[in-house]
Amino acid sequence: MVGQAQPFQATEPLGPAGASPPVLNYAEQMPAFPGGEVALHRYLASHITYPPDAMRRGLSGQVVVQFVVDEQGRVLDPMVVKTTNAAFNDEARRLAWLMPRWAPGREHGQAVRVRCTLPITFTFKR
Repeated sequence: MVGQAQPFQATEPLGPAGASPPVLNYAEQMPAFPGGEVALHRYLASHITYPPDAMRRGLSGQVVVQFVVDEQGRVLDPMVVKTTNAAFNDEARRLAWLMPRWAPGREHGQAVRVRCTLPITFTFKR
């Protein structure tokens, strides 16, 4: 029929073959660390290794790490997006890589990839 929109039908797969699913910045249900926020703080406190150079110099600071939690709850691609002192960057990424699986984010009941941002504070105590 002329003048009437036809429903879109894909005859080929959309996007490049083997492309990863999209990464959301927000989901109806955001990813969650197992045990919640208190458990996340406990994990960070018990697994952090203060960089020796930063310790010698008495440095403190904060690193903001961004990563993706995939559909299985794995932490992928941690990267530093903000730092007050580069001496802490490698340790912040290491902490993110070692995290246990999270409960994945959900959108319309389906597990989805979601970008998460986590500030990690390094406090020097004499």
